[in-house]
Amino acid sequence: MHVKKLAGYALFAALTAIFSQIAIPMPGLVPINLATLSVFLAGGLLGPVGGLISQAVYLCLGLVGIPMFSMFRSGVGTLLGPTGGYIIGYLLAALLCGLLVQKLGDSFLKSALSMAVGLAACYALGTAWYCFSTHTQLLPALMACVVPFLLGDAAKIALGSFVLRRLRKNISF
Repeated sequence: MHVKKLAGYALFAALTAIFSQIAIPMPGLVPINLATLSVFLAGGLLGPVGGLISQAVYLCLGLVGIPMFSMFRSGVGTLLGPTGGYIIGYLLAALLCGLLVQKLGDSFLKSALSMAVGLAACYALGTAWYCFSTHTQLLPALMACVVPFLLGDAAKIALGSFVLRRLRKNISF
């Protein structure tokens, strides 16, 4: 395995951990943070497999007790808690974003679409787990865990699409 690839995996695992800490606590259980921006960039720059690996590294480090998750949380309890599905959803989001950027290209609109699909998958997995773990119906879960985040996530997708295009011209893993 190339050192450059390994460095990319480590870089995006660390970046996701850092962006997870840049958070605004919300009245519900799900905080607003920048982690998905890192997830989108991981998929777009490292490709589907590399993006998936980087987020798996992030997840595994958090599982063994390193405070990688939002609000410096870690451990199995976090993943089994109400927000765990969103964290696990990072794997799927990075994979889908990477696949679609690879297939469609990295123009602003195409990468934004790729990121939106990845985000939708993360939302679906996270919201399903939230409903299961909290015994909440779908509509209240969507109102608590998705709707308040749509505007901020749209901004992260726009920023991510802009940054991805710039970085792909200058950096290769």
